[in-house]
Amino acid sequence: MGIVVLEENEPIDRVLKRFKKECQKSGIPTELRRREHYEKPSVRRKRKLEAAKRKARRRMLKLKKKMESY
Repeated sequence: MGIVVLEENEPIDRVLKRFKKECQKSGIPTELRRREHYEKPSVRRKRKLEAAKRKARRRMLKLKKKMESY
């Protein structure tokens, strides 16, 4: 969980913004959404496989674009 130290005379909205940013970086909201409902192992595997395919496709497109620019 994100820990934010309150500095002297710092507005609360700035502290809240820093706290939200820390939580976002630590992945708490994403993890919370993922664990909100039970996910069957087969669905989890399928989701991870699709994510890996997307990532590989992006990597190939980026590499292809880079090679075309030479």
